Amino acid sequence: MRPDRITTAPARAVDHLIGLYQDRVSPRKGWSCAHRVAHDGESCSVAVRDIVRRRGLLRGVVPTGLRFLACYRAASLLMASDVRGVCCCGPIPIPFKF
Repeated sequence: MRPDRITTAPARAVDHLIGLYQDRVSPRKGWSCAHRVAHDGESCSVAVRDIVRRRGLLRGVVPTGLRFLACYRAASLLMASDVRGVCCCGPIPIPFKF
């Protein structure tokens, strides 16, 4: 990830907000991104931050949407298993299995 490639102010703002989320919210929320849990890879916040850094804000909209869709599908798979309490902090609500 190379933040020096972010050229627009809106992309820098989104990058900064994702960084704040990663530093302050994510460690306290008590669950992990469903995509990360299901596929043992990077979380959605890491993936989206990388997308914004590499592609910019506007060109990153479609890949970001696809990532959140993949996370939703991963959550659906996990809901059918015995894994509990996974959620993604994106625009697609993912229910918990209690």
